[in-house]
Amino acid sequence: MSSPGKIHHKATLDAASWMFNVVTSVGIIIINKALMATYGFSFATTLTGLHFATTSLLTFILKQLGYIQDSHLPFLDILKFVIFANFSIVGMNVSLMWNSVGFYQIAKLSMIPVSCFLEVVLDKVQYSRDTKLSILLVLLGVGVCTVTDVSVNMKGFVAAVVAVWSTALQQYYVHHLQRKYSLGSFNLLGHTAPVQAASLLLVGPFSDYWLTGKRVDAYGYTFMSLTFLILSCTIAVGTNLSQFICIGRFTAVTFQVLGHMKTILVLTLGFIFFGKEGLNLQVIIGMAIAILGMIWYGNASSKPGGKERRSFSSTSSKALKHTGSESSDLDEKI
Repeated sequence: MSSPGKIHHKATLDAASWMFNVVTSVGIIIINKALMATYGFSFATTLTGLHFATTSLLTFILKQLGYIQDSHLPFLDILKFVIFANFSIVGMNVSLMWNSVGFYQIAKLSMIPVSCFLEVVLDKVQYSRDTKLSILLVLLGVGVCTVTDVSVNMKGFVAAVVAVWSTALQQYYVHHLQRKYSLGSFNLLGHTAPVQAASLLLVGPFSDYWLTGKRVDAYGYTFMSLTFLILSCTIAVGTNLSQFICIGRFTAVTFQVLGHMKTILVLTLGFIFFGKEGLNLQVIIGMAIAILGMIWYGNASSKPGGKERRSFSSTSSKALKHTGSESSDLDEKI
């Protein structure tokens, strides 16, 4: 049985991980919004490549200083991860360009059921009825407060499907690779970030020109735009690291569900700092429903049977029976 001290320590680390992710994610949204809207740096894919280049530089420095230990990750796994991650980035940008904002938001919401499907099929995870209902409540709440006009076209639909599945697979692989190879968050970033940075910086300028009709090499850099660009890259290191930490500690589904708290927070901060335009009863009700769903999900998934991985190893079952473990012979809580 886990001691109360260990449980409290884990809860503290879990809360700190989420807070780290929320702060860095909201911070980079605000900085990137200023960089793109105010200073006209609309090269999203290239910017992401610069983010991963900065992350790669930091992981290299920390490794040279001895703060990151050597680890092994097969190149095939790195390649699969980078393909999923890059399709996710480009797919999201294309989906936003080709779809209405309403359909784009619906596509983002569909990542949760897709992530659930991957966990059920690939990891044999089982969800309780309360956990499933709480996820539906979160989807309903976020949908009510973010989905407005909805129009669909074939090429936009295809882009959304590619974006959703590649994002779900990328986030699944973060958790999978950390478990399979016993990698820490910085270790995994150290393996994947350089390859992702190189590929995005190679493809990014062409992708951005296709999406915006503008060339990144022709952009008029100023002192302020460079300041925001450096700030964006700096915060991105924390965003990338915190995503890997959170998915590693939890799962992609939990990251997606509780991650919608960032959506609520961004909406709230937008109303506070940029006026109350768009704030209405529908948005307030949607926020309230989503927050209730997140609280319910946290409670339901933490209960025995709320979210468990089925294990059919007879050896493990016999060992658990002989040791008198509190866990079920076949169930592993995650």
